[in-house]
Amino acid sequence: MAENAVSLKAYWTLLRTNRNVRFLWFAQVISEMGDWFYAVAIYSLLLELTGSARSVAFATVAMVFPQVLVSPMAGVVNDRLKRRQVMIVADVARFFIVGSMIFAQSADRIWLVYMLMFLETVMWAFFEPGRSSLMPNLCRGERETLVANALGSTTWAVNFFLGSALGGLVAASFGRNSVFVINAFTFLVSAWLLTRMHFEEKHVEGQGPLRVRELFDFSPILDGWRYIREHERLKPILLIKGGIGLIGANWVLLPVLGEGQFRLEGWGLDKSQAGMLGMSTLMGARGIGSFIGPMLGAPLATMQLSRLRWGISLGFGIACVGYLGLGLAPSLALAALAVVVGHAGTSMNYVFSSTLVQTLSEDRFRGRVTSAEFALMMTSISLSSYFSGEAIDRGIPAQQVAICVSALTVLPVLLWLWATRKWS
Repeated sequence: MAENAVSLKAYWTLLRTNRNVRFLWFAQVISEMGDWFYAVAIYSLLLELTGSARSVAFATVAMVFPQVLVSPMAGVVNDRLKRRQVMIVADVARFFIVGSMIFAQSADRIWLVYMLMFLETVMWAFFEPGRSSLMPNLCRGERETLVANALGSTTWAVNFFLGSALGGLVAASFGRNSVFVINAFTFLVSAWLLTRMHFEEKHVEGQGPLRVRELFDFSPILDGWRYIREHERLKPILLIKGGIGLIGANWVLLPVLGEGQFRLEGWGLDKSQAGMLGMSTLMGARGIGSFIGPMLGAPLATMQLSRLRWGISLGFGIACVGYLGLGLAPSLALAALAVVVGHAGTSMNYVFSSTLVQTLSEDRFRGRVTSAEFALMMTSISLSSYFSGEAIDRGIPAQQVAICVSALTVLPVLLWLWATRKWS
């Protein structure tokens, strides 16, 4: 694979010459922008109604852990049905789920917030493995696949930055309900864009209709795990997103720090508005870091495994430094800078791991392999978020928790280097 494949010019060339990737990219831009509008409003609502970091941790678990529960079924569905159709159905369902958030506005309806977040995540668990699995079918060769993955990560980062920043401003100016309505309609636009894509899905050829009992037949799932176990180079790659998930504590840390220690005060803002804008600043900084990461990793964007081995180790090292800086930051500006650094490292590794999985796995197994990869990452995010919220509610300052997260990122570096010690 050519080096320095990841660049703004490569992104533009891909979008200009590949119609299907272009429509998929537009769908990503629209739906993800709405998602990050929504995140700030949800966290602000929970902290306002409960005053507890644990409530944000529970929301994070509700947002990510269902992916672990559903991923085996989602992998089978995406390997047995046309993935584009699965994604469209998931988008339409999310329109109704997210729109229902306008009915969850009081302390006695906190349960509804968690239930709706759970259901939205179930739909995402069907959508995202489909999107990731079909990428090699849309692209022409390994180089274009790498560029498409880097573009997806970069776009996610820009959406995160703009959505978090604008979401805080819109929620502070027009109320949270406006944010929920905007996010709901983004899924309808995304579904329409997906209908504009035309490509072959050869993985369904020769297969009969999917029967309900197959969703509860774990033999295809076991076949997927067996396939991973038998391929020595796939097993350590699955550890990368599991390691990235340790930084998932940021889903608790950034809202708590933004609402508390790093509120953006002044300009006549009340406490609630200052807290939402503090969250927006820190979460926007996360988006900037995720944008920079793939660019920073461009010189290492090659399929030479020995080079990627050290590139991924570097990514974890950068994440470690960033969260150490967040734990020591005395001001909002320095905290935001530290978040930029930390998430530049994790986004590098996200692109590398996605490309390696897509390149080294066969199309007929790719849905299950991708689902397994996401399941490991979401389990890690759920655990790190829950224990971070619990620690903060027990009186440990959020910045000290950030330092602990920094120390934990050393573990995946060591495991990764040990697991790939025979790579050449």
